[in-house]
Amino acid sequence: MIVNPSWRALLACTMLLGSAMLSGGADGQTVGPDYPIPPSITYGPLYTAVELSSIFPDSKTFPDLVPTAAPDAILSAYQQQSGSSDFNLAVFVAANFTGPTPAGPTVPTAASGQNLLDYITSLWTTLTQSASTVPANSTLLPVPYPYVVPGGRFRENYYWDSYFAMLGLVDDGEQALASQMLANFAFEIDQFGFIPNGNRSYYLSRSQPPFFSLMVDLLASHGGGPSLYVTYLPELVREWNYWMKGAGALAPGQAAGSAVRLADGTVLNRYYDDRQAPRDESYLEDVETVIATPDRAPGELWQNLRATAASGWDFSSRWLADGKTLGTDRALDIVPPDLNALLAHLEERIAFGYALKGDVRNAVTFAGRALNRAAAINRLLFDEKIGAYTDYLWQENRQTDDLSAATLYPLFLTLATPRHAKVVAATVQAKLLDVGGLQTTLVATGQQWDYPNGWAPLQWIAVQGLRNYGQDQVASEIASRWIAKNIAGFEQYGQLVEKYNVSNTTGDAGSGGEYATQVGFGWTNGVIVALTHLYPTLAAEARAATYHPEVASVQ
Repeated sequence: MIVNPSWRALLACTMLLGSAMLSGGADGQTVGPDYPIPPSITYGPLYTAVELSSIFPDSKTFPDLVPTAAPDAILSAYQQQSGSSDFNLAVFVAANFTGPTPAGPTVPTAASGQNLLDYITSLWTTLTQSASTVPANSTLLPVPYPYVVPGGRFRENYYWDSYFAMLGLVDDGEQALASQMLANFAFEIDQFGFIPNGNRSYYLSRSQPPFFSLMVDLLASHGGGPSLYVTYLPELVREWNYWMKGAGALAPGQAAGSAVRLADGTVLNRYYDDRQAPRDESYLEDVETVIATPDRAPGELWQNLRATAASGWDFSSRWLADGKTLGTDRALDIVPPDLNALLAHLEERIAFGYALKGDVRNAVTFAGRALNRAAAINRLLFDEKIGAYTDYLWQENRQTDDLSAATLYPLFLTLATPRHAKVVAATVQAKLLDVGGLQTTLVATGQQWDYPNGWAPLQWIAVQGLRNYGQDQVASEIASRWIAKNIAGFEQYGQLVEKYNVSNTTGDAGSGGEYATQVGFGWTNGVIVALTHLYPTLAAEARAATYHPEVASVQ
């Protein structure tokens, strides 16, 4: 459960004891070592030549390769040889790089007669990878313990994906692995001062939706106990410092990094990336977007694309000024409800950790910050016209009026007022609930975080959020339709994928975006297990769902 009355009761007592102590600082920020240089900088002209040549169909392949010699020696050889009339770039790359490393898991199709839940249980081992040591000059960043990867091209430890895989792990009795994953993320916070998008050097300019505090919740409620909030309090505070860096010096109407101070003095946050350059893993795509948008400064556009990647919703109409064209990405202009709800949760858990330690001053400080952020979310990000929480254009002091599944985050993290929650539930049921589960948006753009695609993490957030406010009927309907969709795909293909087309009841996978739909799939698997644990009737349906290739081949 997301809501644990014990921690809120302790905070209430602490607030009463220290109501006069609302000022005061947090622990100091830990600054990590110099970040490893991403390959687009290391290899310079060679990197650009490879990515723009389309030697590899997927832009992510080249940065995941491992050089067979020192990078500076390879770059020098390229500069000496590339001017030759018989120079072959593909041959040069094959001679100087190997991999991708790691290759990533090969996810098998289900065995004939295997049921859905047994198949998922069998995949945890397949999807578990290790990177306690990494090859020299690899982009892979070492972490001490094993972790579950999403699958397919995603062969690294991804931040927000991991929370939803961990939901399934703890319900499948794999608490030890989930605990190791939490410890890996704490290690990254200690190493870098934040959790990168994934454990690759090219992800070190940004984070992802901050689910670390929810991971602590999850493990605390599965054997870790309240002491876990004290154990990980230093990392919780360091993550908060990362997101709030520079906030104290902002004047109204200014932003620094992720922090934004609105015209009325309220401080909220946006997704952010430090760099103004094409993403290493989507280099060709980002160059093509800039070419297609000649009236926009390349660096500014690239930074907005990168900020969108930090959101996890890459890409969606919610970030696009014209609602359809990637070249109009304005993520840096947006204060989103999902990020700010997660940061309010982080502030609440920091307050709880301090209260457990008996540090009244910091407990009250962070409890006040959480309350202020929750009030701002309800005051500024709720759109009465469409009956939902929406993104907020902080420079224009207005909502975007774009309905998306992000509206459910304040319910998921119990920040919504009862009135707001009731209105959101009605809006979701009327507009976002489709035959295969919860839609992501109402807009069909060809981007993967738009209609008609549905995503496992958003189903879980919706179901739990609605249940938190007694909206059980629509919650169970979302869960039932989503599990039916997953079952249809499994029975037809014997596999699970990262996203599904929720506009129909067949096994159709989702589509769109920068790469082919991936098989695996960490968060899909985790949410299926969690939902079937929550709803026994759905567990029975999943156990009855079996893959028979001889039947599926004629469907």
